[in-house]
Amino acid sequence: MTKKIFSMLFILVGSTMIYSCTKLSEKVLDESSVTGLTDKQAAEGIIAPAYAKLEDVFLHTNYFALQEISTDEAILPYRGGTDWGDNGIYMALHKHETTSTDPNVKNTWTNILQGLSRSITAINTLPTNTDPNAKIFLAEAKGMRAYYSLLTLDLFGLVFVKDDLGETSKILRGNDAVEYIKSELLAIEPVLDNTTGPGRLTKAAVWGLLARLYLNAAVYRDVYATAFTFNSADMDKVIEYSDKIIGSGAYALSNDYFSIFDDKNHTNKELIFAVDQRADLNGHNRMAYFSISGDMFPIPAYTGANGTDGPAITPDFYHTWVNANLPLDPADADPRFYKQNLSIYSNPGDSCVDATAFNINRGILRGQQYGLIRKNGVFSKCSSGKMLVGKLFHDTRNKPTLAVDFTEAIDFTVAGSNYNTGYRVEKYEFSKTSVSGRNFGEHDIVILRLADVYLMRAEAKLRKGDATSVAAALADVNIVRASRTVTKPVPPLPSVSLDLLFRERGFEFYWEMVRRSDMIRFGKYEGTWTEKTNTDKQKRIFPIPQTAIDGASNLPGYLSQNPGY
Repeated sequence: MTKKIFSMLFILVGSTMIYSCTKLSEKVLDESSVTGLTDKQAAEGIIAPAYAKLEDVFLHTNYFALQEISTDEAILPYRGGTDWGDNGIYMALHKHETTSTDPNVKNTWTNILQGLSRSITAINTLPTNTDPNAKIFLAEAKGMRAYYSLLTLDLFGLVFVKDDLGETSKILRGNDAVEYIKSELLAIEPVLDNTTGPGRLTKAAVWGLLARLYLNAAVYRDVYATAFTFNSADMDKVIEYSDKIIGSGAYALSNDYFSIFDDKNHTNKELIFAVDQRADLNGHNRMAYFSISGDMFPIPAYTGANGTDGPAITPDFYHTWVNANLPLDPADADPRFYKQNLSIYSNPGDSCVDATAFNINRGILRGQQYGLIRKNGVFSKCSSGKMLVGKLFHDTRNKPTLAVDFTEAIDFTVAGSNYNTGYRVEKYEFSKTSVSGRNFGEHDIVILRLADVYLMRAEAKLRKGDATSVAAALADVNIVRASRTVTKPVPPLPSVSLDLLFRERGFEFYWEMVRRSDMIRFGKYEGTWTEKTNTDKQKRIFPIPQTAIDGASNLPGYLSQNPGY
């Protein structure tokens, strides 16, 4: 059923795909555009567009950029003086100097509001549909409206409220916005079920979003506070909804950490809510190629499927791993840090690999990289016919003597911005079954998974502060650490504090677009890290795009810019 609903988007909507950095062009279905369809077909076609905007929101240069590159976790310099300059927007984002004309801020805002609009269209259309599933679809549409509202609250500090597209939205901020989202999620929870998979809203997804809302409520109520007040009642609600998910028995922590981010992760029992990107839904995210080198070619079938030399992790974030695991190397101590798939890294003689077995390493990539050797547009092969694997150089950058040797050091200087600087991240699998691999990642993008539920519950217990709660929080953290057993389990922590939990969330959720929200909640966002010294607390939320301010100028006082912009 789930797959069929999303397939309807492409059958009914008449979409076209353009192979570049452009987007899927869609027409949103409403009652006037579904003449001749059965109520079942119409209902599925109406709800699909509300979900379809998620892949645009979660594009690597939209929500990912805002949530990761603005933090101590990711940095994107002007590579080689020719790539990722983009008028300095990525450097400004990292330094907390973003302006209201930033295109990534504008695109993220626009895509979220389009998703909100599509949800409202579905809310207005589905009540007249007689298909038995229309009631659940209506609840999902209202849930998606609430989720998009949660994104605008987290990123921009406001929520738009309306029930009809013809109305002028009411704008809510602070506690009013929190209460609105809470009421919307609570209203639909009884209607939803837990059988539709992670690509659609379920009861468990709503419980998880409620837990996330309550956990961040202190921030949302007073985003510029010097210190946030996490009241016990909110923390009790985080624990209550986390208990519901964990106690349902419907989800399980994955023993293989990187399988959570594989192509076939849609059926992974750890996923609770995700952006459905399976192959027959034309999944096309670029999460796997964004960070790795332009001279890394992960798919033997495609000589044009390579990386883009995008963001790397900061030395600051890397050293949290180092310091936590001394005297061991992080790769030896924690299976979440790195997964070796190419044996040449440990055995230099293994330079011939069968094409069907070739698979690049995953996690945080350091030092000299090995891979397929491409010369004159063709991959080299061994005499046996297998793929030749060897040291990589920046041939595609016309720097054949510069090794693809990732360094710890990276910054905005000329030397620190070279193509080889910064340790890279290959967390999501580079898709092997799509038509190019590079532009068509087919793994579901994680929005909420079970490990987050455990660690949200741990945080709520820690913030309650009593001895019993702290002991229970430690148990939750160690349950997650002990679950990754496919190679070796992560050793348990002997104790836990808020600072240690923040560090643990970084290890568990790096590159998963929660870092900015975590840093704000833990009071870390005004800190100093590589190339960032700005301590302005008004940068906790982003500017409202100037185009939106201008568009609302006919309603004086309706939409005002956030302070500090």
